[in-house]
Amino acid sequence: MRHAGLSLCLILWACAVSAFEIEGRERFGPADGRVLRVLSTTDIDILRPLIDSFLRARPGVAIDYTVASSAQVMQAIADEGERFDMTLSSAMDLQVKLANDGFTRAHRSAWTPMVPDWANWRDHVFAFSQETAAIVISRAAFSGIAPPRTRQELIDVLRRDPDKFRDRVGTYDVAVSGLGYLFATQDARTAESFWRLMEVLGSLRVKLYCCSGEMIEAVANGQIDVAYNVLGSYARARRDLADRIVVIEPEEYTNMMMRTAVILKDSTEPELAGAFTDHLIAAAWSVPPAPEYPFQDPPQSVRALGSTLRPIQLGPGLLVFLDTLKRNRFLTEWGDAVQQD
Repeated sequence: MRHAGLSLCLILWACAVSAFEIEGRERFGPADGRVLRVLSTTDIDILRPLIDSFLRARPGVAIDYTVASSAQVMQAIADEGERFDMTLSSAMDLQVKLANDGFTRAHRSAWTPMVPDWANWRDHVFAFSQETAAIVISRAAFSGIAPPRTRQELIDVLRRDPDKFRDRVGTYDVAVSGLGYLFATQDARTAESFWRLMEVLGSLRVKLYCCSGEMIEAVANGQIDVAYNVLGSYARARRDLADRIVVIEPEEYTNMMMRTAVILKDSTEPELAGAFTDHLIAAAWSVPPAPEYPFQDPPQSVRALGSTLRPIQLGPGLLVFLDTLKRNRFLTEWGDAVQQD
């Protein structure tokens, strides 16, 4: 949803609330016995096949799976001290920050050498996917219009017919979405076209969203015609929407994030958390990947594709834009661009 003005949330990690906000929760496995508590940004249905295969080999074990936004995951662990055994997140920078700030524990097993060095940070943060930041457009709205293949082409299309696209464009609210903030800062580091695009979106009264799923649904249901920086994996997984949406990976460059797992320092089930981490690693990095692996492209094959794909590097460089002053400055500039009313 579009905000009326630049709120205090633009300069804080999250709005002041009594507890972190949960988007979904489900318990897998028996009602009693050992329980692995997972806090994740990954939708339940996406990871369900991997959870089921993990539990089939472990009778008597349950997984309590809680879904929250990446910013709320950070708030729950770093600010509120919520008790979970591990976190799974699409916001690589926030996972690295958790590890850097001492909230995680190292993990080493026979499976961890399967992970390339570039997808393992200090045996604390482990990648199990690579997923593109895509543009999703409405097939109906672009009937008779050549779909934009670059950011500049998207800018040109939107500028050419502002009346058609006013109130019909969307992107992440980067003030509240950790993944949205990661994608936006990576865009800003890569190309000046990002700020031109943000200004154009702002002039069209861009609608702001918490997550990719909401943006994909909004395009498919005709609420908006363009969504920028959507997770391509989520859009392609919606095969039921294939006749209504088009997924575009910008040709000049396409950012790719890594979905990562960390085991928390205060875990009461570190052995189970390590075993589930190994399960994710094995599913992603085996050749071929496990049949239940839910993401379209296993990491090793994606990395080998063309030069337009730009993997975001896992490591301390991600902490640069988490510096309070840099974050506040970026969010202020972003707010000025997209909040033009």
